[in-house]
Parts: sequence; structure tokens; C-alpha cells
Amino acid sequence: MAKNYYEILGVDKNASADDLKSAYRKLAKKYHPDLYTTASDEEKKQAEERFKEINHAYDVLSDPQKKAAYDTYGDENGPQMGAGGFGGFGGESGGFGFNMDDIFSSIFENFGGGGRASSRANSAMRGKDILTAVNITFNESAFGVQRIVNIKRVENCPDCKGTGAKDGTAFKTCTKCGGRGSVKQTQRTAFGIFSTDSVCPDCKGKGKIITETCKSCGGQGRFEKTREVKINIPAGIDNGQRITYQGEGHQGMNGGPNGSLVVEVRVAPHKLFTRSGNDLYMTVPINFVEAALGTTLKIPTLYGTHELKVPDGTQSGTEFKIKNHGIKNVRGNDKGDLIVKVSVEVPKSVSREQKELLKKFAETSEEKQYPRKRAYEDAAKTVVSK
Repeated sequence: MAKNYYEILGVDKNASADDLKSAYRKLAKKYHPDLYTTASDEEKKQAEERFKEINHAYDVLSDPQKKAAYDTYGDENGPQMGAGGFGGFGGESGGFGFNMDDIFSSIFENFGGGGRASSRANSAMRGKDILTAVNITFNESAFGVQRIVNIKRVENCPDCKGTGAKDGTAFKTCTKCGGRGSVKQTQRTAFGIFSTDSVCPDCKGKGKIITETCKSCGGQGRFEKTREVKINIPAGIDNGQRITYQGEGHQGMNGGPNGSLVVEVRVAPHKLFTRSGNDLYMTVPINFVEAALGTTLKIPTLYGTHELKVPDGTQSGTEFKIKNHGIKNVRGNDKGDLIVKVSVEVPKSVSREQKELLKKFAETSEEKQYPRKRAYEDAAKTVVSK
């Protein structure tokens, strides 16, 4: 059973063609993939599936034949026959010397679009999208940058306007189909005589035949051309996000709109910073004397050097927040924060003199100066050992 296309579009079963179109446009605009370029992968996937669902529902309900089949049988392809639906005709030929699948495909071809497919040869078709990638540095992602990309796209021949005929006029009406692009075929079956439409073999569904081909494109009507496109990458863009330029994709056919150019931005990692949302994180090593006595660190940020005061007794792993020193919001002017985590580094080797000084330091140390160590030792005493 097909989905309820009326519910998908949010309209009544008796909705007019204008009501259907209005509902479709509203939903298509809401769930168009171009609006989700900076959304999460899950949101992108949901929007894409919803967009496809909306387009399919409208495609069925806006087509009189498909709508009639859907309203009657619950499926735009007409009644769905299960295996053995006509018990007396079991097997592929059923004892009558003909294939049941062939018969039913002929009977219901008009529901599925045999004639409609032929008419689509002359209908306006949107060009395909082009996906490309551009590599930038971490700093360029923070402040924005321009790039020039070379793309190969299919364009209509300007001399023949995409027709393939000289000057766009050197063609005649197909005599086989009379310009309809389709021809009727009659088939005699055990159920009677059925007529179906199929694509005209002479004009391939176009309804006209070229009498003199265009010399510029050799009759193809379209060709591939390399173009330069300026890409404006906004400040704050993150790795993997995409920018969509409508109309910069492959050109449409028969007056249809161009596709889009979709640019995926790939950001190189930074040596100091890691990014999470609009916040930046970095780890700064300090020695144990600086941790014990306190110090002032000069922190390199994207916006210059910032002095950070580290109080005495700072523990390894302590984090300090420097507000508004993160990445700019790609959709606004606010910035994230820079989170600085200090890591206390113990010297790998010490001299004899340093050892003596450390021993004296240890002798003068008190247990209360090490609350974490004392808490651990108290907890360890509670462990029952056999």
C-alpha cells in the first residue's frame, strides 16, 4: 500500500490543483536541502528524505492519470497483482502460451507512464547539480576567504540553442508520430485488444527530426565547458559544511533551470587549536613550579596574544575560559570561547643539586597540602584484601 500522499502534502482529498501546488511549494521551500547546508548530518538526512517524499507525492497527485490510479487502487501504478492472482493461469504461460507479466504490463502501461514518458522528451528539465570540494586553512575558515574553482559543466550550444539543428530551426515534424513523440501500438491478448503509447522510434520522442545538424556541436546540442567560479567562503565555516550556488550547475534542457553548484569545504587541522562548534580548545604545558607558585601565561589566540593568570596551586587538567576568543558564528557576529587546559609537566631528569632541594622540599611538606593524595590513601584503606 502506498503512502497517503494527501497527508504528506497536508491537503484534503478533494483539494484543487491550485491547493496542491500551493501546499507543495510551501513544504518544498521548508525542506529544501539548500536550507540545511550547515545542519547536522541527521538533520540533513531527514530533510532530504522529507523533500523526496513531498516531491513524489506532488508528482503523483498533480498528474491526472497517476492520481486517478492512486485514488482508485491506492497505488499510482494501478492495481498490484500478486503471484497466482488468477489461479487458472498458473506458471509463466499458464497453459495459454502467453506471459501474464507481459499482458498486465501492457494493460496498465498507461497508468505507469508509457505515453507520459514519451512526452517528457520535450518537457523542461532541470540541470544536474555539480559537487566539488575546496581546501582551506584553519585560519581561513575562521576569518573567511575567496577561492576560484574550475568546474566542468554541460551547457547548451548557443548556436542551436540546445536543439542540435542548424540555427536552432533546421528540423521538421516527424511524419511517423505527427510530432507527438509517441506512437500507438495495438496488442491482441486473451482479454481483448489493448492500445498503448510508446516512444516514437524515429524521433526518439522529440516529435521532430533534424534536417541539418549544427556544426558547432555536431548535432549534440550540448557540450562540456570549463568555467571559473568565484567562491566566497564565510568566516566561521566548519569542516565538511557545504555552500550552494544556485544556477551554477549543469544547464537545464528544453528551457529548464540550471542545477546548483555545491561546494564542500575541507578545513586543514591546526597545530594548537581543536574546534567544537564555535569554541576552541588548546592545551598549554607548565612546569610544576609554575603550577605551585602561579604564573602569567601569554596565550596565542586567533586575535592576538592574551595574558592568562594561573593562580598558585593550580592542578594539572584545570581549564580556563577566555571569552569571545573562539570562532565567529557563521550565521551571526557572536564568537565562541577559547578553552585553555593547563598540563603540569614533570621534568624527565634532575641534577644532583635539584634532587637535594626536592628532598628538602618533601621533608618540609605537610600532608594537608596534598588533599587528593590523602583522599586516595583513606579510600585505599577501606579496600578489603585477602
